[in-house]
Amino acid sequence: MVKETLNAEELEPPGTQGGLGELKAKTVIDFSKTTTGKRDVFFQKGSQVPRFRSSTGALFFRKRFFPDANVADWNDWRWQLRHRIRNMDNLGHILQLSEDEWTKEDTCSTKQLPLAITPYFASLIDRGNPQQPLRRTVVPVSAEYVCSPGEAIDPLEEDHHSPVPGLVHRYPDRVLLLVTGFCATYCRYCTRSRLVGNGGSFASSMSQLEKAIAYIESSPSVRDVLISGGDPLTLSDGKLEQLLSRLHRIRHVEFLRIGTKVPVVLPQRITPALTRMLRRYHPLWMSIHFTHPDELTPEAEEACGRLADAGIPLGSQTVLLAGVNDSVETMKELMHGLLRIRVRPYYLYQCDPILGSAHFRTPVEKGIEIIHGLRGHTTGYGVPTYVIDAPGGGGKIPIFPASIVGRDRCDLLLQNYQGRIYRYPDPGGMTASEEPLNVS
Repeated sequence: MVKETLNAEELEPPGTQGGLGELKAKTVIDFSKTTTGKRDVFFQKGSQVPRFRSSTGALFFRKRFFPDANVADWNDWRWQLRHRIRNMDNLGHILQLSEDEWTKEDTCSTKQLPLAITPYFASLIDRGNPQQPLRRTVVPVSAEYVCSPGEAIDPLEEDHHSPVPGLVHRYPDRVLLLVTGFCATYCRYCTRSRLVGNGGSFASSMSQLEKAIAYIESSPSVRDVLISGGDPLTLSDGKLEQLLSRLHRIRHVEFLRIGTKVPVVLPQRITPALTRMLRRYHPLWMSIHFTHPDELTPEAEEACGRLADAGIPLGSQTVLLAGVNDSVETMKELMHGLLRIRVRPYYLYQCDPILGSAHFRTPVEKGIEIIHGLRGHTTGYGVPTYVIDAPGGGGKIPIFPASIVGRDRCDLLLQNYQGRIYRYPDPGGMTASEEPLNVS
Protein backbone atom coordinates (compact mmCIF):
# COMPACT_ATOMS: atom_id res chain seq x y z
CA MET A 1 0.00 0.00 0.00
CA VAL A 2 1.39 3.41 -0.98
CA LYS A 3 0.84 5.76 1.92
CA GLU A 4 3.14 8.70 1.28
CA THR A 5 1.51 11.97 0.15
CA LEU A 6 2.88 13.81 -2.85
CA ASN A 7 4.96 16.74 -1.66
CA ALA A 8 3.83 20.22 -2.58
CA GLU A 9 7.28 20.75 -4.08
CA GLU A 10 6.53 18.14 -6.71
CA LEU A 11 3.10 19.51 -7.54
CA GLU A 12 4.23 23.15 -7.59
CA PRO A 13 7.98 23.51 -6.87
CA PRO A 14 8.91 26.30 -4.45
CA GLY A 15 10.09 29.67 -5.67
CA THR A 16 8.01 29.59 -8.84
CA GLN A 17 6.62 33.10 -8.60
CA GLY A 18 8.54 33.77 -11.76
CA GLY A 19 10.74 36.70 -10.93
CA LEU A 20 13.81 37.63 -12.91
CA GLY A 21 15.07 39.04 -9.63
CA GLU A 22 14.94 35.63 -7.92
CA LEU A 23 18.05 34.32 -9.66
CA LYS A 24 20.54 32.62 -7.41
CA ALA A 25 23.70 30.87 -8.51
CA LYS A 26 24.19 27.43 -6.99
CA THR A 27 26.93 25.06 -8.02
CA VAL A 28 25.63 21.57 -8.63
CA ILE A 29 28.57 20.11 -10.51
CA ASP A 30 31.74 21.53 -12.03
CA PHE A 31 31.68 21.78 -15.81
CA SER A 32 34.13 22.66 -18.52
CA LYS A 33 32.93 23.57 -21.97
CA THR A 34 33.93 22.71 -25.49
CA THR A 35 32.21 23.95 -28.61
CA THR A 36 31.53 21.87 -31.69
CA GLY A 37 29.86 23.49 -34.65
CA LYS A 38 26.64 25.31 -33.77
CA ARG A 39 26.06 23.56 -30.47
CA ASP A 40 27.81 23.64 -27.11
CA VAL A 41 28.66 20.30 -25.57
CA PHE A 42 29.27 20.28 -21.84
CA PHE A 43 31.47 17.62 -20.27
CA GLN A 44 31.74 16.71 -16.61
CA LYS A 45 35.14 17.82 -15.38
CA GLY A 46 37.63 14.98 -15.51
CA SER A 47 35.41 12.90 -17.79
CA GLN A 48 34.82 12.52 -21.51
CA VAL A 49 31.14 11.62 -20.97
CA PRO A 50 28.86 14.40 -22.25
CA ARG A 51 26.43 15.64 -19.60
CA PHE A 52 23.98 17.63 -21.70
CA ARG A 53 24.13 19.34 -25.05
CA SER A 54 23.00 22.94 -25.23
CA SER A 55 22.40 25.20 -28.22
CA THR A 56 24.31 28.44 -28.60
CA GLY A 57 20.99 30.31 -28.58
CA ALA A 58 20.29 28.99 -25.07
CA LEU A 59 23.77 30.08 -23.97
CA PHE A 60 23.25 33.66 -25.15
CA PHE A 61 19.75 33.77 -23.67
CA ARG A 62 21.02 32.62 -20.28
CA LYS A 63 23.79 35.20 -20.22
CA ARG A 64 21.40 38.00 -21.16
CA PHE A 65 18.35 37.25 -19.03
CA PHE A 66 19.71 35.02 -16.25
CA PRO A 67 23.25 36.35 -15.81
CA ASP A 68 23.65 34.94 -12.29
CA ALA A 69 22.94 31.39 -13.45
CA ASN A 70 25.83 29.15 -14.40
CA VAL A 71 25.82 26.20 -16.78
CA ALA A 72 25.04 23.75 -14.00
CA ASP A 73 22.04 25.82 -12.94
CA TRP A 74 20.69 26.00 -16.48
CA ASN A 75 21.01 22.24 -16.92
CA ASP A 76 19.30 21.52 -13.59
CA TRP A 77 15.64 20.76 -14.24
CA ARG A 78 14.60 21.91 -10.77
CA TRP A 79 16.29 25.27 -11.38
CA GLN A 80 14.36 25.53 -14.63
CA LEU A 81 11.08 24.91 -12.78
CA ARG A 82 11.88 27.40 -10.02
CA HIS A 83 12.66 30.12 -12.54
CA ARG A 84 9.75 29.72 -14.92
CA ILE A 85 8.29 32.95 -16.33
CA ARG A 86 4.87 33.13 -14.69
CA ASN A 87 3.46 36.61 -15.24
CA MET A 88 3.17 39.08 -18.10
CA ASP A 89 5.36 41.71 -16.46
CA ASN A 90 8.33 39.35 -16.33
CA LEU A 91 7.57 38.06 -19.79
CA GLY A 92 7.61 41.66 -21.00
CA HIS A 93 11.25 41.91 -19.90
CA ILE A 94 12.09 39.10 -22.32
CA LEU A 95 9.67 39.61 -25.22
CA GLN A 96 8.43 42.70 -26.99
CA LEU A 97 4.80 41.99 -26.19
CA SER A 98 2.14 43.10 -28.64
CA GLU A 99 -1.02 44.89 -27.57
CA ASP A 100 -2.98 41.71 -28.22
CA GLU A 101 -0.70 39.74 -25.90
CA TRP A 102 -1.12 42.30 -23.11
CA THR A 103 -4.93 42.09 -23.34
CA LYS A 104 -6.57 40.35 -20.38
CA GLU A 105 -10.27 40.81 -20.99
CA ASP A 106 -11.93 37.66 -19.64
CA THR A 107 -15.27 37.02 -21.31
CA CYS A 108 -15.40 33.34 -20.33
CA SER A 109 -16.92 32.08 -17.14
CA THR A 110 -14.02 29.74 -16.38
CA LYS A 111 -10.75 30.58 -14.68
CA GLN A 112 -7.78 31.59 -16.76
CA LEU A 113 -5.17 29.00 -17.71
CA PRO A 114 -2.00 30.19 -15.95
CA LEU A 115 1.10 31.42 -17.73
CA ALA A 116 4.24 29.39 -17.21
CA ILE A 117 7.23 29.06 -19.55
CA THR A 118 10.54 27.44 -18.66
CA PRO A 119 13.63 29.58 -19.28
CA TYR A 120 14.82 26.94 -21.73
CA PHE A 121 11.65 27.11 -23.83
CA ALA A 122 11.62 30.91 -23.59
CA SER A 123 15.07 30.85 -25.22
CA LEU A 124 13.42 29.40 -28.35
CA ILE A 125 10.86 32.19 -28.67
CA ASP A 126 11.34 35.06 -31.14
CA ARG A 127 11.44 38.25 -29.05
CA GLY A 128 10.00 40.54 -31.72
CA ASN A 129 7.55 38.39 -33.68
CA PRO A 130 4.15 37.70 -32.04
CA GLN A 131 3.26 35.40 -34.96
CA GLN A 132 6.17 33.05 -34.40
CA PRO A 133 4.66 29.55 -34.09
CA LEU A 134 6.27 28.63 -30.77
CA ARG A 135 5.34 31.98 -29.28
CA ARG A 136 1.70 31.53 -30.25
CA THR A 137 1.53 28.21 -28.40
CA VAL A 138 2.57 29.54 -24.98
CA VAL A 139 1.86 33.31 -24.81
CA PRO A 140 -1.75 34.34 -24.06
CA VAL A 141 -3.66 36.51 -26.53
CA SER A 142 -7.07 38.11 -26.26
CA ALA A 143 -8.73 35.46 -28.48
CA GLU A 144 -8.40 32.78 -25.82
CA TYR A 145 -10.82 34.71 -23.61
CA VAL A 146 -13.59 34.57 -26.23
CA CYS A 147 -16.03 31.66 -25.99
CA SER A 148 -17.31 30.38 -29.35
CA PRO A 149 -20.29 28.13 -30.16
CA GLY A 150 -19.58 24.44 -29.72
CA GLU A 151 -16.77 24.95 -27.22
CA ALA A 152 -16.86 23.44 -23.74
CA ILE A 153 -14.74 23.28 -20.63
CA ASP A 154 -14.61 19.46 -20.93
CA PRO A 155 -15.50 18.77 -24.57
CA LEU A 156 -14.32 15.14 -24.44
CA GLU A 157 -16.45 14.48 -21.34
CA GLU A 158 -13.55 12.92 -19.49
CA ASP A 159 -15.23 13.70 -16.18
CA HIS A 160 -18.28 11.72 -17.32
CA HIS A 161 -16.08 8.64 -17.86
CA SER A 162 -14.29 8.96 -14.52
CA PRO A 163 -15.37 6.15 -12.16
CA VAL A 164 -12.97 7.41 -9.47
CA PRO A 165 -11.19 10.78 -9.21
CA GLY A 166 -8.14 11.06 -11.41
CA LEU A 167 -8.97 8.12 -13.68
CA VAL A 168 -10.75 8.06 -17.05
CA HIS A 169 -12.06 4.73 -18.33
CA ARG A 170 -13.47 5.27 -21.81
CA TYR A 171 -12.11 2.35 -23.84
CA PRO A 172 -12.63 -1.30 -22.84
CA ASP A 173 -9.01 -2.31 -22.26
CA ARG A 174 -7.22 0.88 -21.24
CA VAL A 175 -7.46 3.74 -18.78
CA LEU A 176 -6.07 7.24 -18.45
CA LEU A 177 -4.52 7.93 -15.05
CA LEU A 178 -4.12 11.62 -14.15
CA VAL A 179 -1.37 11.92 -11.55
CA THR A 180 -0.75 15.67 -11.32
CA GLY A 181 -2.21 19.01 -12.39
CA PHE A 182 1.24 20.56 -12.82
CA CYS A 183 3.06 21.24 -16.11
CA ALA A 184 6.47 22.77 -16.73
CA THR A 185 5.02 24.97 -19.49
CA TYR A 186 1.33 25.54 -20.18
CA CYS A 187 0.13 25.23 -23.77
CA ARG A 188 -2.59 27.78 -24.55
CA TYR A 189 -4.74 25.13 -26.30
CA CYS A 190 -4.61 22.65 -23.41
CA THR A 191 -7.49 20.17 -23.42
CA ARG A 192 -7.30 19.88 -19.62
CA SER A 193 -7.07 23.58 -18.83
CA ARG A 194 -9.92 22.99 -16.38
CA LEU A 195 -7.61 20.83 -14.29
CA VAL A 196 -4.08 22.19 -14.54
CA GLY A 197 -2.19 25.05 -12.95
CA ASN A 198 -3.29 27.57 -10.36
CA GLY A 199 -6.82 27.87 -11.71
CA GLY A 200 -7.31 24.13 -12.10
CA SER A 201 -9.37 22.03 -9.75
CA PHE A 202 -7.17 18.92 -9.85
CA ALA A 203 -4.63 17.99 -7.22
CA SER A 204 -3.48 14.49 -6.45
CA SER A 205 -2.11 12.61 -3.49
CA MET A 206 -0.88 9.06 -3.19
CA SER A 207 -4.02 8.22 -1.21
CA GLN A 208 -6.19 9.40 -4.12
CA LEU A 209 -3.98 7.56 -6.60
CA GLU A 210 -4.34 4.44 -4.47
CA LYS A 211 -8.10 4.53 -5.09
CA ALA A 212 -7.49 4.77 -8.82
CA ILE A 213 -4.98 1.92 -8.67
CA ALA A 214 -7.46 -0.16 -6.69
CA TYR A 215 -9.98 0.38 -9.49
CA ILE A 216 -7.41 -0.84 -12.04
CA GLU A 217 -6.68 -3.88 -9.90
CA SER A 218 -10.37 -4.72 -9.78
CA SER A 219 -10.77 -4.36 -13.58
CA PRO A 220 -9.07 -7.35 -15.26
CA SER A 221 -10.05 -6.05 -18.71
CA VAL A 222 -7.55 -3.18 -18.30
CA ARG A 223 -4.28 -4.14 -19.94
CA ASP A 224 -2.90 -0.65 -20.78
CA VAL A 225 -2.48 2.32 -18.43
CA LEU A 226 -1.66 5.77 -19.82
CA ILE A 227 -0.11 8.00 -17.13
CA SER A 228 -0.73 11.66 -17.79
CA GLY A 229 -1.85 14.86 -16.08
CA GLY A 230 -0.56 17.65 -16.08
CA ASP A 231 2.82 16.14 -16.79
CA PRO A 232 3.93 13.07 -14.84
CA LEU A 233 7.62 13.68 -15.59
CA THR A 234 7.49 16.76 -13.34
CA LEU A 235 7.22 14.39 -10.38
CA SER A 236 10.40 13.40 -8.59
CA ASP A 237 12.12 10.15 -9.55
CA GLY A 238 11.04 8.62 -6.23
CA LYS A 239 7.35 9.45 -6.56
CA LEU A 240 7.26 8.39 -10.20
CA GLU A 241 8.92 5.09 -9.36
CA GLN A 242 6.44 4.46 -6.55
CA LEU A 243 3.65 4.84 -9.06
CA LEU A 244 5.28 2.74 -11.80
CA SER A 245 6.20 -0.08 -9.44
CA ARG A 246 2.69 -0.15 -8.02
CA LEU A 247 1.14 -0.44 -11.48
CA HIS A 248 3.79 -2.86 -12.69
CA ARG A 249 2.78 -5.36 -10.01
CA ILE A 250 -0.79 -5.63 -11.37
CA ARG A 251 -0.74 -8.89 -13.31
CA HIS A 252 -3.31 -8.03 -15.97
CA VAL A 253 -1.67 -4.69 -16.83
CA GLU A 254 0.51 -5.62 -19.80
CA PHE A 255 2.24 -2.32 -20.44
CA LEU A 256 2.43 1.28 -19.28
CA ARG A 257 2.54 4.55 -21.18
CA ILE A 258 3.60 8.05 -20.13
CA GLY A 259 2.21 11.13 -21.86
CA THR A 260 4.52 14.13 -21.59
CA LYS A 261 5.82 17.35 -23.12
CA VAL A 262 8.84 17.48 -20.81
CA PRO A 263 11.44 16.43 -23.46
CA VAL A 264 10.25 19.46 -25.48
CA VAL A 265 9.92 22.17 -22.81
CA LEU A 266 12.22 20.80 -20.07
CA PRO A 267 14.66 18.37 -21.70
CA GLN A 268 17.06 18.73 -18.76
CA ARG A 269 14.62 16.59 -16.77
CA ILE A 270 15.67 13.51 -18.76
CA THR A 271 18.62 12.66 -16.54
CA PRO A 272 20.63 9.43 -16.54
CA ALA A 273 19.11 8.65 -13.14
CA LEU A 274 15.59 9.00 -14.54
CA THR A 275 16.26 6.76 -17.54
CA ARG A 276 17.93 4.13 -15.33
CA MET A 277 14.81 4.07 -13.23
CA LEU A 278 12.38 4.00 -16.17
CA ARG A 279 14.04 1.06 -17.86
CA ARG A 280 13.21 -1.13 -14.86
CA TYR A 281 9.53 -0.97 -15.81
CA HIS A 282 9.43 -2.31 -19.34
CA PRO A 283 7.32 -2.64 -21.37
CA LEU A 284 7.08 1.15 -21.02
CA TRP A 285 6.14 3.48 -23.88
CA MET A 286 6.18 7.26 -24.07
CA SER A 287 4.03 9.70 -26.05
CA ILE A 288 5.70 13.09 -26.47
CA HIS A 289 3.88 16.25 -27.50
CA PHE A 290 5.88 17.87 -30.32
CA THR A 291 4.27 20.74 -32.23
CA HIS A 292 6.76 22.45 -34.55
CA PRO A 293 10.19 21.86 -36.14
CA ASP A 294 11.69 24.66 -34.03
CA GLU A 295 11.31 22.36 -31.01
CA LEU A 296 13.81 19.91 -32.53
CA THR A 297 16.79 21.37 -30.72
CA PRO A 298 20.05 19.72 -29.62
CA GLU A 299 18.55 19.59 -26.12
CA ALA A 300 15.40 17.78 -27.27
CA GLU A 301 17.50 15.41 -29.36
CA GLU A 302 19.65 14.64 -26.31
CA ALA A 303 16.58 13.97 -24.15
CA CYS A 304 14.93 11.71 -26.72
CA GLY A 305 18.20 9.92 -27.36
CA ARG A 306 18.55 9.08 -23.68
CA LEU A 307 15.02 7.72 -23.57
CA ALA A 308 15.45 5.72 -26.77
CA ASP A 309 18.76 4.31 -25.53
CA ALA A 310 16.89 3.14 -22.43
CA GLY A 311 14.72 1.01 -24.71
CA ILE A 312 11.60 3.18 -24.46
CA PRO A 313 9.61 3.36 -27.73
CA LEU A 314 8.81 7.02 -28.42
CA GLY A 315 5.82 8.39 -30.32
CA SER A 316 4.78 11.95 -31.04
CA GLN A 317 1.27 13.28 -30.58
CA THR A 318 0.98 16.56 -32.49
CA VAL A 319 -1.98 18.94 -32.38
CA LEU A 320 -2.90 20.66 -35.65
CA LEU A 321 -2.86 24.40 -34.91
CA ALA A 322 -3.72 27.33 -37.17
CA GLY A 323 -0.75 29.60 -37.76
CA VAL A 324 1.60 27.12 -36.09
CA ASN A 325 1.93 23.93 -38.13
CA ASP A 326 -0.99 24.01 -40.61
CA SER A 327 0.98 23.46 -43.80
CA VAL A 328 2.31 20.39 -45.56
CA GLU A 329 5.83 21.84 -45.62
CA THR A 330 5.95 22.53 -41.87
CA MET A 331 4.44 19.18 -40.96
CA LYS A 332 6.76 17.28 -43.26
CA GLU A 333 9.78 19.03 -41.75
CA LEU A 334 8.53 18.14 -38.26
CA MET A 335 7.86 14.49 -39.12
CA HIS A 336 11.24 14.05 -40.80
CA GLY A 337 12.97 15.67 -37.84
CA LEU A 338 11.16 13.41 -35.39
CA LEU A 339 12.31 10.30 -37.21
CA ARG A 340 15.88 11.56 -37.11
CA ILE A 341 15.73 11.72 -33.30
CA ARG A 342 14.02 8.29 -33.07
CA VAL A 343 10.50 9.50 -32.37
CA ARG A 344 7.75 7.87 -34.43
CA PRO A 345 4.97 10.24 -35.55
CA TYR A 346 1.87 8.66 -34.00
CA TYR A 347 -1.18 10.96 -33.93
CA LEU A 348 -2.05 14.25 -35.55
CA TYR A 349 -4.93 15.63 -33.49
CA GLN A 350 -7.59 18.02 -34.65
CA CYS A 351 -7.58 20.72 -31.97
CA ASP A 352 -10.22 20.01 -29.33
CA PRO A 353 -13.02 22.61 -28.99
CA ILE A 354 -12.09 23.77 -25.50
CA LEU A 355 -13.17 27.24 -24.38
CA GLY A 356 -11.29 29.99 -26.21
CA SER A 357 -9.70 27.77 -28.86
CA ALA A 358 -11.32 29.07 -32.07
CA HIS A 359 -8.16 30.92 -33.14
CA PHE A 360 -6.21 27.64 -33.00
CA ARG A 361 -8.66 25.37 -34.80
CA THR A 362 -8.34 24.71 -38.53
CA PRO A 363 -11.01 23.28 -40.82
CA VAL A 364 -10.87 19.48 -40.89
CA GLU A 365 -10.14 19.73 -44.63
CA LYS A 366 -6.77 21.26 -43.72
CA GLY A 367 -5.79 18.14 -41.78
CA ILE A 368 -6.87 15.92 -44.67
CA GLU A 369 -4.82 18.08 -47.03
CA ILE A 370 -1.75 17.66 -44.84
CA ILE A 371 -2.10 13.88 -44.60
CA HIS A 372 -2.63 13.73 -48.37
CA GLY A 373 0.56 15.78 -48.79
CA LEU A 374 2.51 13.35 -46.61
CA ARG A 375 1.21 9.96 -47.70
CA GLY A 376 3.21 8.64 -50.62
CA HIS A 377 5.46 11.70 -50.60
CA THR A 378 7.48 10.48 -47.63
CA THR A 379 8.09 7.26 -45.72
CA GLY A 380 5.08 5.67 -44.09
CA TYR A 381 6.84 5.90 -40.73
CA GLY A 382 6.55 9.67 -41.10
CA VAL A 383 2.78 9.76 -41.62
CA PRO A 384 0.78 10.05 -38.40
CA THR A 385 -2.86 9.01 -38.05
CA TYR A 386 -5.09 12.07 -38.25
CA VAL A 387 -7.79 11.83 -35.59
CA ILE A 388 -10.63 13.79 -34.08
CA ASP A 389 -11.21 13.08 -30.41
CA ALA A 390 -14.98 13.19 -30.68
CA PRO A 391 -16.75 15.77 -28.52
CA GLY A 392 -19.14 14.10 -26.12
CA GLY A 393 -16.75 11.28 -25.26
CA GLY A 394 -16.85 9.28 -28.49
CA GLY A 395 -13.11 8.64 -28.47
CA LYS A 396 -10.56 9.02 -31.25
CA ILE A 397 -11.98 8.75 -34.75
CA PRO A 398 -9.44 8.43 -37.62
CA ILE A 399 -9.89 10.77 -40.57
CA PHE A 400 -8.39 9.66 -43.89
CA PRO A 401 -8.17 11.14 -47.38
CA ALA A 402 -10.51 9.30 -49.75
CA SER A 403 -8.80 6.22 -51.13
CA ILE A 404 -11.75 3.97 -52.10
CA VAL A 405 -13.52 5.79 -54.90
CA GLY A 406 -15.95 3.10 -56.04
CA ARG A 407 -16.38 -0.36 -57.51
CA ASP A 408 -16.62 -1.77 -61.03
CA ARG A 409 -18.23 -5.22 -60.72
CA CYS A 410 -15.52 -7.42 -59.16
CA ASP A 411 -12.94 -4.64 -58.92
CA LEU A 412 -12.44 -2.18 -56.10
CA LEU A 413 -11.37 1.22 -57.43
CA LEU A 414 -8.57 2.83 -55.45
CA GLN A 415 -6.98 6.26 -55.75
CA ASN A 416 -3.28 6.59 -54.97
CA TYR A 417 -1.36 9.58 -53.64
CA GLN A 418 -0.96 10.94 -57.19
CA GLY A 419 -4.71 10.87 -57.82
CA ARG A 420 -4.48 7.91 -60.21
CA ILE A 421 -7.13 5.18 -60.16
CA TYR A 422 -6.13 1.52 -59.74
CA ARG A 423 -8.17 -1.68 -59.67
CA TYR A 424 -7.98 -4.36 -57.04
CA PRO A 425 -9.81 -7.70 -57.66
CA ASP A 426 -12.35 -8.02 -54.86
CA PRO A 427 -15.16 -10.35 -56.01
CA GLY A 428 -16.29 -11.11 -52.48
CA GLY A 429 -17.32 -7.51 -51.97
CA MET A 430 -19.62 -7.29 -54.99
CA THR A 431 -23.39 -7.42 -54.49
CA ALA A 432 -25.91 -8.40 -57.12
CA SER A 433 -27.53 -4.98 -57.00
CA GLU A 434 -24.37 -3.13 -57.95
CA GLU A 435 -24.13 -1.64 -61.41
CA PRO A 436 -20.80 -1.33 -63.20
CA LEU A 437 -19.21 2.10 -63.14
CA ASN A 438 -18.15 3.83 -66.33
CA VAL A 439 -14.51 4.40 -65.42
CA SER A 440 -11.96 4.99 -68.14
